[in-house]
Amino acid sequence: MIPQFLSSLGINVLNSGMSQFIASFAVSLAIMLAFGNGFIAGMRKLQGKGQPIRTDGPKAHQAKSGTPTMGGLLVITAILVSSALFMDLGNSIPYIALAALVSFGVIGFIDDFGKIKRKTSDSSFAILSGRSRLIIQGFLAVALAFAVDASFPAFVPSTSLLIPSLQLIIPLGIFYFIFAFFVIAGTANAANITDGLDGMFSKIFLTIMFVMMTALIAITRLDFMLMAPYLPETAALFPVFGAVMGATLGFLWFNSAPAQIFMGDTGSLALGGFLGTSAMLMKSEIIMGVAALMMVAILASSFLQIFYYKFTGKRLFKMAPLHHHFELSGWKESKVAERFWIITILFGGLALALLRG
Repeated sequence: MIPQFLSSLGINVLNSGMSQFIASFAVSLAIMLAFGNGFIAGMRKLQGKGQPIRTDGPKAHQAKSGTPTMGGLLVITAILVSSALFMDLGNSIPYIALAALVSFGVIGFIDDFGKIKRKTSDSSFAILSGRSRLIIQGFLAVALAFAVDASFPAFVPSTSLLIPSLQLIIPLGIFYFIFAFFVIAGTANAANITDGLDGMFSKIFLTIMFVMMTALIAITRLDFMLMAPYLPETAALFPVFGAVMGATLGFLWFNSAPAQIFMGDTGSLALGGFLGTSAMLMKSEIIMGVAALMMVAILASSFLQIFYYKFTGKRLFKMAPLHHHFELSGWKESKVAERFWIITILFGGLALALLRG
């Protein structure tokens, strides 16, 4: 919106991707900082006792009782406003990424609303059952995959998997849509379950987004000699990435320990769905997957705990997800969060190495 208006006046300062990224980042961050305290106060008044805390979780978490949730509502709002100001309104690519953000955010909002209304974190009392939630996410992932496929030029092998370090293209055919489910819904749920400690998810997510931003620069410039496809149309994601990173950093200001507000499923599912969809739009699923391996490990720990207990009657971990296992092993919450973030930085470095080839 703003770049087009300035161009009509002969001013081209915001025509470059990086300029749009910086401007969008700044506006999104400013929205979070300007409205954060008021939003928190409003949520505390509306929600009363705030997000229910697991009674079977680490005892230290009981002190968080009364902390409001649904901070993702402000995050999503900041992203949408800032993106609309600076993105190319005639390009379908940013709309697809933002559609993922909003649609997965709606699922998260329903979950958060159910927890607050019924005053319990027990998933058996959720408005959406685990199965129905997964089915809805599956439909969304497939719909988004069709939109992603349609956004690519005819000469781009859109339904293929690119392995950058090997410069290998694997045609997936109809299995592309099954692959999309694991990338989009899998990333959304990994983000959701990672959001369990003060400040941890925001730091991990921002690190992954830094890797994705580097990949976006690589795929939109021919002078970058990297193992990446050349997809200049995806430059439309620069202002959206700026908005997402600015909003996440702004949220971290309020969510750093001790948290004043939680992101809730509203925000974590939204950002995870956005991340997975963006990776598909950029043909950078492998790069994103490597950078997000810490989130994958956290998600996998919950599945492993369930299956191991089902077949042996014993727990594989003291508690799942993985961060709670380390808390019950004697690590302080801040120590777990910082070390998981450090591991993510290492995985991010590995992802960048694969991008370099």
